[in-house]
Amino acid sequence: MGPTFLCELGLFFLCTLLCSGHAQDAVLTVESSSTTYIGETVSFKCDMKEGKHTDWEYKLMKDGRAFIPYNRYKNYRKQMKSTSDTGKYQCSGHMKKSHYTKNSNTVSLTVLAGKPRATLTPGSTIIPVGGSVTLACSVGSSAGWKYEWFRHDPNSEVQMRTDDQQNGVIRVSQGGIYRCRGRRGNPVYYTDKSGDVIIEITFSNKVVVKGRPSWPQIFSGETISLTCEVQEGGETTEWEYRWRGPKQTTQWTHNNYWIFNVSESSSGDYTCKSRRRDDSYSSTEWSEAFNLSASSSTDDQRVSQVEDQQQVYSSLLHGDRCVYESIRWSKNTENGLGHGRSSQSREAHTSLSPPTSSSLSAGMLRCSQASRDT
Repeated sequence: MGPTFLCELGLFFLCTLLCSGHAQDAVLTVESSSTTYIGETVSFKCDMKEGKHTDWEYKLMKDGRAFIPYNRYKNYRKQMKSTSDTGKYQCSGHMKKSHYTKNSNTVSLTVLAGKPRATLTPGSTIIPVGGSVTLACSVGSSAGWKYEWFRHDPNSEVQMRTDDQQNGVIRVSQGGIYRCRGRRGNPVYYTDKSGDVIIEITFSNKVVVKGRPSWPQIFSGETISLTCEVQEGGETTEWEYRWRGPKQTTQWTHNNYWIFNVSESSSGDYTCKSRRRDDSYSSTEWSEAFNLSASSSTDDQRVSQVEDQQQVYSSLLHGDRCVYESIRWSKNTENGLGHGRSSQSREAHTSLSPPTSSSLSAGMLRCSQASRDT
């Protein structure tokens, strides 16, 4: 068997392979994810990897059947109109001047009904003083999306950014309501916008809760007024306020005070925070806690106890002038039951505020409302 025969035999097998249409070096490229949606346009590109593209005619097949007959265009765009467009796609090339054909690889496409909705995930919803937070936009498990970002303020929604990258992550340093959506393809196909994500920014101003009256112990039935004060330059800004107590958190209000009648269940920590009235997405941090300790009431309220077991009581009518009657008494312990006789000395005076415990001998205080012209 000579060299000439072997050469001719090799050419025969090569010609047989090419002419039978089994060469698989053509490439079909689909400019889309393997998962698409009804209404989305998919671009197909068929490359024979041989000669000039004008030397070929092309056809596009789905599940082995041609739905685009041979023509001179190597690129084709198809709008997916139903889920029945799901299938395996392949292209075939036919060389114009011969019977030579080549088939490409197959590409599987899944077409889904409905329109996808973007998902916006914040790294945090609170921007610290001088800082920023991340926002990540995504569209299910499909690929190839680029993203657009929107920020809503009290007046309108504006497109703040178009991201040509596909990582879908940005950083923001402004408070507001944010949304995003995905886009891909040509013509562009848009997802539905994501749900709202509220981002708040924290001011550096410190807030303080002050109580009136400021006594360390308050009794049931008394009225207390808590005030929220913004410090460090807050005097020139119009604020609104929010309170958090043991049982509830209030809505935002223009009033910087919280007045309520005290009961034993009122005991606990009270804090507040503030935000500018013209920027509802920015606020201070919560204040340090103001601790309220409420005691049950009796006719004669216990204020303090001294070493000799003598006690001082008070009953206060705030906002009116009172006559405070100081009664000094001590227990006579001649019998074991402590029911002995007691001696009392009295002195009465008029004052707009109760005497301090340090200015009185241990005893009992009673307050009765006095007329305003007393």
